[in-house]
Parts: sequence; C-alpha cells; structure tokens
Amino acid sequence: MQFAIRYLSRYRYEADVADNINALRVRPASTSCQRLDDFTLRLTPDARQHRHEDYFGTDVVEFEVTRPHRELIIDALAHVTTEPAPAPSGSGWAQIAEDGYREAGTEFLMQTDDAPGHTLLAELRSAIDDAASPLDAVLLVAELIPGRLDYRKGATYVDSPLAHVLDIGAGVCQDFVHLGLNLLRARGIAARYVSGYLYTHSHNGDAAAGAHAAGQPSVEVDTHAWIEALIPQADERPRWVGVDPTNRGLAGERHVKIGHGRHYADVPPIRGIYRGPARSTLEASVTMTAL
Repeated sequence: MQFAIRYLSRYRYEADVADNINALRVRPASTSCQRLDDFTLRLTPDARQHRHEDYFGTDVVEFEVTRPHRELIIDALAHVTTEPAPAPSGSGWAQIAEDGYREAGTEFLMQTDDAPGHTLLAELRSAIDDAASPLDAVLLVAELIPGRLDYRKGATYVDSPLAHVLDIGAGVCQDFVHLGLNLLRARGIAARYVSGYLYTHSHNGDAAAGAHAAGQPSVEVDTHAWIEALIPQADERPRWVGVDPTNRGLAGERHVKIGHGRHYADVPPIRGIYRGPARSTLEASVTMTAL
C-alpha cells in the first residue's frame, strides 16, 4: 500500500514565549517492509532543523524557536510504501534461554512497569505460560488483552501505571501494549513498544477497505501503538514480529511505523519546553490518504 500522511500540530500561547525547544518523532521509519519515499517538515515560525537517530534508531528532528511568538505550527508530510511482512514462523521455548537470543533482546527483556500481586496480571501470565511456543504466546497476547480490557478513550493518561489500567479494566492502545510487554517479558520474550499510525476508520478493528468502498480514501487517525516481539527461528537468527493487541492480530501493511523503544516514553511524537509564563493549547491531527 502507498500512503500520504500529514501530521499537523498547532500550539497557541496566551502570551509571548521564547526559546521553544522541541524533539519531534513523526518521520516514518524505513524497514524491510516499509519504505519512506519522501518527507517534508514545515515550521511556523521558521526554525533550523537538526536531524539525528536516537539510541533505539528512531529518527528525531530537533528545532528551537528563539524569538518571541504566540503560535507554533508543525506541519509534516510523508509518503510511505508498505508491504505485508512474511508469515511468521518460530521454534520452541529452548532458544529464548540461549546467549544469542538474550544478546539480541538486550534491554527489551527488562520490565519497565509492573503490578506485583495483581490478580488479573497473575491470571494473564498463567495463560501465557501454557503457550506451546514463543510465537503462540505472542498471538495469545493479542487475543487475551482485548478480551479482558475495554478500549476506552479518556480512561488513562500517557503516564498511567499498569496497576491503574488493570484496576479499571480499560485503556487505549498504549495501555494494551504496555500490558503485552509485561506479559511477554515475564515469560522471557524480548518485546518492544512501537509507535506509528494505523490506516483504519475506527478503533474496533474495522479495516480501511470500508473507507475505500465509501469513497473516503483519506481518514483522520490517532497515533497508534503495537508490539514487536523477538521470535526465535529454527534455522536462522531471531526475527522481530509485529502484533497489535488493540486489533487482535499481527501488524500488517496498514501499519506505518515511526519508531520503537522500551515503552511510550522512549518514542513520544513530540517533547519540548519553552520559556515564558503563558499557558498553551494544542490542536493536533493526523490524516492518512491511501494513494
């Protein structure tokens, strides 16, 4: 599939602010199943852009608006081509204990949030323990989490701890991913948080093909999150496999990856500070067009 993706954010400030410094992670990645054809970023007020890759390989654009201003507009446009990932395969549990696997998984084997003693978490971990293979465990995570948690906007915040999500039994995609990361890492499977976009016109898994049928190839979406798990292979190196617990299945050609990290805090779309006493308001949107 080919997509045009527009990310637009408009910050308005109650009074003049200055020294507005930001790190932006909205440039789609180039992977074995995804090609970034072009990317442009326009800033108002204009500012010099500095591009680099962070520790995890995500593309970061940093900029600073030094002069006083009351509005900041970030307008990014990308053209991306995706294709389906090869059908996943895998081997048994023995390989995840080998040194080569643990070296490949590194920090993605370490927990970043936990809820010790929580009954629901213990129940889900027990179900994962019964999986026949690491790949089966990953696929099971994609079924268990949406089966036990409700997708509910506004139920959580970006920094809501896992215990809160389990207590209320609800959350959004990033909460589903954080829970999935905990379950897989507890079983010894390296797993990482992926930030990006999903071409779909609802949050219940309805395919974007419905938008095409209705004559609506352009849809407004939210930023999305899913998991990449490191799956041992029988005759080759372990392979990262994308799975989307919000939509009960593997990540596919409708998923557009921005980057990955240990958890959400490693790949926020934007992070910044400014100097001045003024409060700000934000209007943001992401529009995906199937070409």
